Amino acid sequence: MTGVPGKPRILHGAFVEYGLSLPPLLVVFQYNPLQLTRNRELVFAPPAQPTPRATRARPNPAAPAPRPLRDFHGRKEFDDLNELRKQQLVTVQEQTIGFDVRLDATDKLNDGDGLAGQLGIAPQLSTLELMVQPKGEGVLAGLVGDLLGQRQDFIHPRRANPPLILFIFGRKRVLPVNINSLHITETEFSADLNPVRATVAVSLTVIEGNNAPFLASHLMTEAMSMLNLANIGDAANVVIPG
Repeated sequence: MTGVPGKPRILHGAFVEYGLSLPPLLVVFQYNPLQLTRNRELVFAPPAQPTPRATRARPNPAAPAPRPLRDFHGRKEFDDLNELRKQQLVTVQEQTIGFDVRLDATDKLNDGDGLAGQLGIAPQLSTLELMVQPKGEGVLAGLVGDLLGQRQDFIHPRRANPPLILFIFGRKRVLPVNINSLHITETEFSADLNPVRATVAVSLTVIEGNNAPFLASHLMTEAMSMLNLANIGDAANVVIPG
């Protein structure tokens, strides 16, 4: 019996192509990322102030002049925050995710793995590269499709764009994403110049909307937020304006 008794099973992240197609694209992360950055930007625009209507009535000299809005670095001063909240225009940008994928054939080489001995990590790198290329350009995919009498993907026939990828990172995050960029740094090679160690920096954009994977992950986010109410007692240590 090997392993440590009671040691929890470690889940690995992965990229999986969405939809059944040939060849199927799948990369399970050999090592989970050491860190993962998630960014979402919001653009705020204050509401436009209404233009006062012209009047023929002579203004009352005794009436106080309306106080002009002061400008703070391009933003106006608003006295009523509730009114500002209702009227300001907010654009929520898409969420982006970035991290590094580490690939290393050292362990498999020490174990005598034949594929790693012949090709190193080239199969994994090649699959990642195909995830950012239109599948219609693939020679092997076209040949297999011809043999099966079907040139198109089985479920998703559009082939002009790169494949749509699911980013799987645990049970709570299964997100449909577009791969914005893929930066491959090969750092070590075998005697016949096959890469045996590399770092791949990826940048993703989450595809939001009513699709099932995103809705399931968003539901988990809402559930986690509800569980945070268990820490509501911490509010006693916060100065809350009356």
